[in-house]
Amino acid sequence: MTSSDTKSITWSVAITGTRNVGHREPVEYADLFATHLSRYADMHFYIGGAKGIDSLALLWLAGETAARITIVVPGRVDQQPAEARQAITRSRDSIDEIVELKAVELRSHAYHERNRYMVDRSSLTIGFPHHDEPESGTWQTLNYCAQLRKPRLIVPI
Repeated sequence: MTSSDTKSITWSVAITGTRNVGHREPVEYADLFATHLSRYADMHFYIGGAKGIDSLALLWLAGETAARITIVVPGRVDQQPAEARQAITRSRDSIDEIVELKAVELRSHAYHERNRYMVDRSSLTIGFPHHDEPESGTWQTLNYCAQLRKPRLIVPI
């Protein structure tokens, strides 16, 4: 592979994380993102359109980087929690694409499908799991990455 070949490769990062973020101050999340996301700021990010880490990461990336961002929701954006819809609206100018998977029912299966969609299209997944949620969707997503032998970065919060 030549250096000109590597310029055409699109590296992408999936973000997964807990919805339970009230145990830290917003500045702590900004510091975590600056430490763990800024080194990938020139890549394409896939972010689920949920509240919690998804919304916080979206707002940080949109405000602090020129990263390309794709939002992926299991149903439609208008079905997402208010916090998530507000983050998407505030970041609209920084979002390249919104993918609505149009699940009929917004149950665990639909969220797992969304997470697999993002991981399947990413080179790396960065997970921000909450220590009290060992069976969470975040851990299921990170375990799916491991099954695919894709790299993952785990940042416990």
